[in-house]
Amino acid sequence: MQCDELWSFVENKGNKQWVWLTLDADKDEIVGVYIGARNEVAARGLWNSLPPLYRQCAVAYTDFLAAYAAVLPSKRHRAVGKETGSRQLH
Repeated sequence: MQCDELWSFVENKGNKQWVWLTLDADKDEIVGVYIGARNEVAARGLWNSLPPLYRQCAVAYTDFLAAYAAVLPSKRHRAVGKETGSRQLH
């Protein structure tokens, strides 16, 4: 599964919100979502939004944002750069 975050303004430029998404790359389906800041609390919210089977079995491919490494179990997490050409994070 792919995890990534993007931001947008809500109502005004002073209210930046981050949308965190997890995509099942094989099914092209969004399987997790969280809206909030760009920090460990939000990374945990994204992790908790995943169905239990994904948290138990799937590997999450992310960028190198420290919040992911702090929250995702090491057995379920792989940080990769977009420059790797990996199908993950495109």
